[in-house]
Amino acid sequence: MATASDVNTALVSRLYEAFKKLDAETMASCYHPEAHFEDEVFKLTGTDIADMWRMLCAQATGFELHYSNVKCDEITGSAHWEPSYDFSVTGRRVHNVIDAEFEFKDGLIYRHRDRFSFWRWSRQALGMPGILLGWSGLIRNKVKQTANANLRRFIEKSRRK
Repeated sequence: MATASDVNTALVSRLYEAFKKLDAETMASCYHPEAHFEDEVFKLTGTDIADMWRMLCAQATGFELHYSNVKCDEITGSAHWEPSYDFSVTGRRVHNVIDAEFEFKDGLIYRHRDRFSFWRWSRQALGMPGILLGWSGLIRNKVKQTANANLRRFIEKSRRK
C-alpha cells in the first residue's frame, strides 16, 4: 500500500513529467482548487495557477526540462528542476535553475514556491539590461508587471473562446 509520501512524490513527478510534454491540463490537475503559487515573477492563487501553466506551455519554444531530487513526506515536499527555453520576448536562450518547495492538501499541491536567481535569469533572458540592472528592483518590477499583464491577457483571450 502506498504511503502519503509515496503519493506526494508521484504527484510532484507527475507535475514535471507533464511539463516536459507541455501538458498544462495534467499540470493543472495536480493543484488544489485553493492552491497558492509563488516565484520570483508570479504570486497566484486558484485557477490562475493553471492559467499560468497553460500560457507558459502555449508559448514555449525550444523547451527542455530536467528535474531531480523529488523528496516528499505526508505534508511537504521539494524538488530541483532546470528548464531550458527560448525566452519569448527576446528570443534569447535561458537555462534556469530552480528549487521548489511544496505543501500538500487533500492529495494535491496546496502551496508551491519556486526559488531561483532572478539576476541569473535576467542576464540570460534580457541580455545587457539584465546584466547591468537585473539585480535591481527596477528590472524585477518591470518583468513582474509585464508577465502578469501577459497572463491577464491570456486569461481574457482564453475565456472569450
